[in-house]
Amino acid sequence: MADVFGTIECTIESCMTDRDGSLVMALRAKSGEKRSAEQILDETLSVQKTPNKRLIAQFKWHREKRSLNANAYFHVLVGKIAKATQQSETEIKRHLVFDYGVQLGALVLESDMAPEKAGVDYAKPIKDFQSPKGKPCVEYMVYKQTRKLDTAEMARLIDGTVSEAQQLGIETKTPAELDKIKALWASDKE
Repeated sequence: MADVFGTIECTIESCMTDRDGSLVMALRAKSGEKRSAEQILDETLSVQKTPNKRLIAQFKWHREKRSLNANAYFHVLVGKIAKATQQSETEIKRHLVFDYGVQLGALVLESDMAPEKAGVDYAKPIKDFQSPKGKPCVEYMVYKQTRKLDTAEMARLIDGTVSEAQQLGIETKTPAELDKIKALWASDKE
């Protein structure tokens, strides 16, 4: 959504329909969000004074960021897989992110430009082609950085990593231990 001028964590307090059939909602922000909510309200009111300006509200479920424990366990397994396959930890991590991570979208770069120079950590080449100007280009699929994964996304990455480790005969936590850790991930804040 373009021109986002604020985000707050809130709950829906009430919903009702007014006389003309419009929906009216009341949102409740936590006390720690009061200052942010007031700033958003000030911005909203100044925009609303402009004729023909309308707002778009977007709602999504809150998810905690992945925990440091989840990240540490992921890296332990990456190291064990790298050792077992005699590949670098960087290669293994990229492979796992490409297979079990979160796709963000496509990126097109000229062939002589590395994705890292464009500020992209995880980019998988998917197609080579010529631009309309005849320059060689590469289309990449871009993936979310592991440090930006939420708990559900990190759990998927860990599950895939555990599966690959087990296929190589690497000892991993038991399903019960993994379930216990995943429960902690949801409540563990960084």
